[in-house]
Amino acid sequence: MSRVGKNPIVVPKGAEINVSAEAIGVKGPLGTLTQRAHPLVKVVQSDGQLTFEALGPSREANAMSGTMRALVANMCTGVTAGFEKRLALVGVGYRAQAAGDKLNLSLGFSHPVVHQMPAGVKCETPTQTEIVIKGASRQQVGQVAAEVRAYRSPEPYKGKGVRYVGEKVVIKETKKK
Repeated sequence: MSRVGKNPIVVPKGAEINVSAEAIGVKGPLGTLTQRAHPLVKVVQSDGQLTFEALGPSREANAMSGTMRALVANMCTGVTAGFEKRLALVGVGYRAQAAGDKLNLSLGFSHPVVHQMPAGVKCETPTQTEIVIKGASRQQVGQVAAEVRAYRSPEPYKGKGVRYVGEKVVIKETKKK
């Protein structure tokens, strides 16, 4: 059995888990998330814990038990504490401004870039050069952060662009005569 799949999930306070044959739903103060259940994985709920068992000795069932456990654990964390990604803008004149469910970016193009936030994801700009993306779904928060970063990813000669906070950008040496 998968090492990750062996560990039970302790249901956090404030979260309700609904297990059915088709899907697993988690409801908490920050929202509701659902995940389709895999047919090779058996989910057992007892005493405030969830356990995941592979149905059969196949390699796929073993792998999916760990995958399902990780996805449901992330759902539990998301609806109780939430997830966030921080982005930094590096470059002269690069600015960001959150306006409702839109993120307005000035990234050195001839036009401003407006990114529409999907449902369930919020955006804040504590300073003009910092963006904080928050939400309950880890996958959705990571995807939105990657889309915003893709507008102007860090270039290798000066390091200008949108980067994750803490990301190391390797600066190349320029050509010599």
